[in-house]
Amino acid sequence: MFKSNNYKTMVILGSQWGDEGKGKITDYFAQNADYVVRFAGGDNAGHVIVSDGVKYKVTIVPSGILNPKTTNIIGNGTVVNIDKLMEEIDILEKSNVNTNKLLISDRAHVVFEYNQTLDALQEKSKKTRKIGTTKRGIGPTYSDKAQRIGIRICDFADPEFKDILKENFDYHKDQITKIYEDKFDIDFENFYKKQMHNFETIKNRVIDGGQLIQKVILENKKVLFEGAQGALLDIDHGTYPYVTSSNTTANNVSVGTGIHAKLINKVVGITKAYNSRVGNGAMPTELDNEIGERIRVNGNEYGSNTKRPRRVGWLDLVALKYAIRTGGIDELFITLLDVLDAEEEIKLCTSYEYEGKAFDTIPASNNEFGKCKPVFETLPGWKQDITQTTSWDQLPENAKKYLSRISEFCEIDILGFSVGPDRKQTIMIKEEFNND
Repeated sequence: MFKSNNYKTMVILGSQWGDEGKGKITDYFAQNADYVVRFAGGDNAGHVIVSDGVKYKVTIVPSGILNPKTTNIIGNGTVVNIDKLMEEIDILEKSNVNTNKLLISDRAHVVFEYNQTLDALQEKSKKTRKIGTTKRGIGPTYSDKAQRIGIRICDFADPEFKDILKENFDYHKDQITKIYEDKFDIDFENFYKKQMHNFETIKNRVIDGGQLIQKVILENKKVLFEGAQGALLDIDHGTYPYVTSSNTTANNVSVGTGIHAKLINKVVGITKAYNSRVGNGAMPTELDNEIGERIRVNGNEYGSNTKRPRRVGWLDLVALKYAIRTGGIDELFITLLDVLDAEEEIKLCTSYEYEGKAFDTIPASNNEFGKCKPVFETLPGWKQDITQTTSWDQLPENAKKYLSRISEFCEIDILGFSVGPDRKQTIMIKEEFNND
């Protein structure tokens, strides 16, 4: 039985199709956090953080890494490409970022280069239902996990690791050469030596993540949980099949970190002031016109990892309300509000129309979802620069009305909003987590 009822835990969760600015908000709250924990995804999740005009990009390293006092943990629910992790640590340290307090769960699964090869081959083999994967090997690694043939961080220390790795290696070699009839020119002995070198580099960071996280929560340390991608990309509740390969909602925090769900106090959903999406799949409010291009340019809507242009559209409140329900979201934080500064009118999708019927939620079938027509509510824009705004009171009235309408429709409080990429451009309406 837990002895404390005063936990200081918060989940930062994307509430759309990813790229909502989770890294920025995690970094903001991490300035007052003792621990930041990633619970899902891999190095396909690029988070960009801007501090004092300097831009940092992290993929698998948690976004609390810029605070030298914060311990950052890569949880067991993630999949880790150790090559990329080492590369990222090296880049951060060359930028004078201290990574000594970066830890890795011993139960996290490992992404190998042949997982990446399979990712690309599987995507290529699809005919009409290409997902738009980043080809980082994330899906095949989670597939290995589900098939119980994956390799975890803890396996590297096993006396029989070479045999374990060889079996895994041969299985994937057969898939690549016999099923997809592609070349496989990796020499096992060199591959094995490289993996052991990698493990030697990171082994002092390996811990039992769940045990440590529960311990510090019960000591009333402030613990921030960081999600990857967004709630609408959840493998179970997202817009399947155009989703990621893991559970991205707050429901996965306990599973992806090794603690009990009752230890979570609050879930904050990060929401762009408009919609964006990378890859394929339905997006009813998509803007394929000059307004969409203007929002894309003003919001720098290009993948932080892939540089692919993101699809953009008006904010879909039906999808947002669905994400709030399935994601367990308590409050919203609205990012990139300033991107809408130039718009004369701003639209909000409040329902869908399909075959003459009104829908107030996302249908399960992507085929049906793709045929849904958005029903819009139009609000006046504010037509002024808000990037120097430092409080709610300083916002133009029409910007306040826009945020208030989102809150009213979704029946949820708004925690704050951002008016630019820098940490200093983060404005709280309510104070959470930073108070003792």
